[in-house]
Amino acid sequence: MRTEQPVQPTTVAGATTIAKPYVTYTLIVINLLVFAYQYSVGINAVAERWGMWPVGIVTGDEWYRLLTSAFLHGSFLHIAFNMYVLFALGPTLERILGHVRFTALYLLSALGGGVVSYFFSDITTVSVGASGAIFGLMGALVVAGRRLRYDVTQVLVLLGINVVIGFLAPGIDWRAHLGGLVTGALVAAILVHAPRKSRTFIQVAGLGGVLLILVAVAMLRTSQIQELLAPLGVITT
Repeated sequence: MRTEQPVQPTTVAGATTIAKPYVTYTLIVINLLVFAYQYSVGINAVAERWGMWPVGIVTGDEWYRLLTSAFLHGSFLHIAFNMYVLFALGPTLERILGHVRFTALYLLSALGGGVVSYFFSDITTVSVGASGAIFGLMGALVVAGRRLRYDVTQVLVLLGINVVIGFLAPGIDWRAHLGGLVTGALVAAILVHAPRKSRTFIQVAGLGGVLLILVAVAMLRTSQIQELLAPLGVITT
């Protein structure tokens, strides 16, 4: 007797429904462990070694800084706020997108924040924080929520307040915030609006396109900094 296998329910992004948001919790643990390491050896010392520092990126080919900076924080308050928002928003998005797509959203948003900060910041600036990724999650939840007809008013209010704070308060990298926000919203749009036919291919191609754009922006900024430093004899173009 032939029995048919039950069809796994899928989300609007084409992901299999999940029971536990393991990726969200893993990201929180990673950030907390990294901050514990920072605290034990020196918050500023680790930030200078792994943070987003344009001069270091260009002169040392330290491209990893564009992403590693998103796992560092400058204070207890800094990491507490970012991890609270990740804990509050992450599970909902992970259930909508699934583990793999949510991971891609988080990492691309983090990278988008790092790249935009790299492009617009003073070349001597050192910037750290998961805020680019967190703003990416807020932007993504607005896009996905509207697709699913959720009430996203609270997210919009939270987003608006933090955008204003980012521009008014000193020491906040609003560039990373906006970079993460735009990247996260774009990634979410690709994931939740891809048509059913060839959905996975379109999603992969779309996210690959986002990555290529970020790489192109980073390369453009690199050429600008190289031209700026060349007369000083620091590097040659």
